Amino acid sequence: MAPSKRHNLTGWIFLIPAALLILITSFWPMIQAFLLSLQTGKGTRLNWAEPLWYNYARLFQDATFRLTLGNTFLYLIIQVPIMLGLALVLANLLNNPNLRWKGFWRTAIFLPCAVSLVSYSLVFRTLFSTDGFANDLLMGIGVIDSPVNWLGQTGTARFVIILGLIWRWTGYNMVFYLAALQNIDHSSIEAARVDGANAWQTFWFVTVPQLKPMILLTAIMSTNGTLQLFDESYNLTAGGPANTTMTMSHYLYEMSFQKNPNIGYGSAVSYVILILVAVLALIQMKVGDKRD
Repeated sequence: MAPSKRHNLTGWIFLIPAALLILITSFWPMIQAFLLSLQTGKGTRLNWAEPLWYNYARLFQDATFRLTLGNTFLYLIIQVPIMLGLALVLANLLNNPNLRWKGFWRTAIFLPCAVSLVSYSLVFRTLFSTDGFANDLLMGIGVIDSPVNWLGQTGTARFVIILGLIWRWTGYNMVFYLAALQNIDHSSIEAARVDGANAWQTFWFVTVPQLKPMILLTAIMSTNGTLQLFDESYNLTAGGPANTTMTMSHYLYEMSFQKNPNIGYGSAVSYVILILVAVLALIQMKVGDKRD
């Protein structure tokens, strides 16, 4: 056997175990979930739906699913741009070589994403309870006259979820931008300053364009994560009041494992989430990829 062919064969031998593991643990469950989405029934007594797309057609008539879809996109549209913009600004500030205690500030901003999802949700529930720190602070400085039921009203409950997401994930994205900033051509920044550009112009017209690949990556990851959002909806508000803060993944969980479980319908919801993730990722890649 020729050395090149033997080399290729050796590579495939090493790849096959990993490929089989991915196939068994990822793709096979995806296929099984799709088959389940075409079935109806309770528990193990499942039958093929008539018509096969019955569960998907039911989604368009499900007011609760439409509500959770709207909630999820509301979080996506508001939280992701704010979080990524804040992460970009913080990364640029913390990349200053003259900044003192850079390690401390970087660690402090990154630490929230290392906190357990359940733990931070419980902390936010305590902070925004009617007798929590948020109400005490706002009443102390005269912003409000009486305690606000933050988690019992639709608008404020959504605000708390968005605030929690920004607090937890901004530092995570900041680390990506900090890493990308290390590879920026500093001669272009110096040239902009010599030409009279101020700090904002240098940042917006010189630094940001060089960070576009990383901005695209973080935008795709943040979009995918928000579309699959579960923990905040489940632990912070339990989907209330009246499902107005519930996300699609939270609804998927309830349909599959709680409240008269319907595995087939839950699988259909999961595939809608998968399609949305794939479509939005494809759009972002097409918009963000400017290569000829």
